[in-house]
Amino acid sequence: MSHNSQAFLSTNAGLPPSYETIKEEYGVTELGEPSNSAVVRTTVINMPREVSVPDHVVWSLFNTLFFNACCLGFVAYAYSVKSRDRKMVGDVVGAQAYASTAKCLNISSLIFSILMVIICIIIFSTTSVVVFQSFAQRTPHSGF
Repeated sequence: MSHNSQAFLSTNAGLPPSYETIKEEYGVTELGEPSNSAVVRTTVINMPREVSVPDHVVWSLFNTLFFNACCLGFVAYAYSVKSRDRKMVGDVVGAQAYASTAKCLNISSLIFSILMVIICIIIFSTTSVVVFQSFAQRTPHSGF
């Protein structure tokens, strides 16, 4: 029999060969501590992660196109673009300052616009009720 067939034809049918048999067969030796152990040194470098500054350009553009109360949306858009420019240059503090101003202007524009929409709805609904009542009183009802 060849060396390859001995692994398949063992006396322990159905049982895996023992560790000693494999160790002797393949010449595995147990390794201990390395004879000349070198000191392992580690170096930790703290890399500052890139600070993400939201510039609110999309929100400002939305307010400019749809809720431009007192031109606050347009001014917020200008500050958002300035914030993005400062971020591209690398001035994080300036970008945060412009972004904060743009955020405040966007909030103000949104609040003013929502209030204007609510006031317009109230005026339209009360006016339509008054007009409907005045037409109902003036027109006589026919018996048909």
